[in-house]
Amino acid sequence: MPLLPRWRFMTDEAKALTKRTAISVGVVVLSLLVFRALLPWLLLALAAYWIWKLVSK
Repeated sequence: MPLLPRWRFMTDEAKALTKRTAISVGVVVLSLLVFRALLPWLLLALAAYWIWKLVSK
């Protein structure tokens, strides 16, 4: 069963809009996955920076 069964009946403008939306959603999902993976490292680096500033005073 096709994801968009009426793809061949859609106008070129509707096809372009559908493709742009799918690409945008893909980019957002990918960036959220990357951000979620890097968030603990960013928090650790920020804590280390704060500790370094406290110790170096």
